[in-house]
Amino acid sequence: MSLPFFYVEDLDSKLLELNEETSKHMISVLRMQKGEEILLTDGKGTKARAAIVDDNRKRCSVQLSSLDRIHENERKVAIGISLIKNASRFEWFLEKATEIGVTEIIPLHCERTEKEKFRYDRMQHILISAMLQSQQCWLPVLHEVTTFKKAVELHFDKRYIAHCEETNRHSLQDQQSIDVRSQLILIGPEGDFTHEEIELALQNDFTPVSLGKTRLRTETAGIVAATLLYLA
Repeated sequence: MSLPFFYVEDLDSKLLELNEETSKHMISVLRMQKGEEILLTDGKGTKARAAIVDDNRKRCSVQLSSLDRIHENERKVAIGISLIKNASRFEWFLEKATEIGVTEIIPLHCERTEKEKFRYDRMQHILISAMLQSQQCWLPVLHEVTTFKKAVELHFDKRYIAHCEETNRHSLQDQQSIDVRSQLILIGPEGDFTHEEIELALQNDFTPVSLGKTRLRTETAGIVAATLLYLA
């Protein structure tokens, strides 16, 4: 049976006092006791094995016994995706994208984006939970909400824009190359990008792509794109 896996921001000491939320989950929910072992990660590639030395349910302390460095995937995959009205659907995307292994997530505000508010702390918590659930040690970088204009100026080896206009587009699956180390794809809101946004992306050397023959919801398109880019 695998050891319980938890997140801490820093693994810079052999004796760590965990925060109240983590302590409560370990001691009150999982019923763990002094002497039992756990795994910890800082979300920056470090994985630690530790034992509980104080099973206080509000400020549990653990003693680190080993540290391992987990190499980051060489293929960087970033998804720029429009906010959507249904927050639960966007949260679902964040969870699944993290499980797949996406390295950066950029919430976009586009011309047709209908939702303005973005609860960064809640979204970060969802990423952490998904990282732990999928037994990973690298937490995706979550950007603050970014305008479309700023997003097209971001630097990656290869950049794509997925849209639904009946113009010349390439299949994203056919664009993959093992030599490309960093990739960004932009996914639009319900109603798609505007023609002006698409033209701006093309002027900034984005490649227009299709994700298949059917019209996808924003969050579904994000997952299809993540899968094609990460697993190619």
